[in-house]
Amino acid sequence: MKLIVAIIQPHRLDAVRERLTGVDIAGLTVTEVRGYGRQKGHTEIYRGAEYQIAFRPKLKLEVAVPDARVDDALQAITEGSRTGKIGDGKIFVLDLEQALRVRTGETGDIAL
Repeated sequence: MKLIVAIIQPHRLDAVRERLTGVDIAGLTVTEVRGYGRQKGHTEIYRGAEYQIAFRPKLKLEVAVPDARVDDALQAITEGSRTGKIGDGKIFVLDLEQALRVRTGETGDIAL
């Protein structure tokens, strides 16, 4: 099993969710986060004063998938989040040792 962690732009969430649902991947955790990479923030003017915004709002998605579904999930997230501009995000794939469904006690791929 793998845990896919993706950092994406907030306005791309619906597109990513639709793509994941389209390839029968259910279950997604979303967290609002802030950070920066190559974008390095930006400058804004508020009431005549200029100030630097160092951290950009992003969403962190976490999806647990069986090994056989990793490529499908990666493709769905990539296609749903890509705008072609800097700041589209990053995707990380981590090994997931075990999963357990609390309600039934099922473990492994069945628990996903």
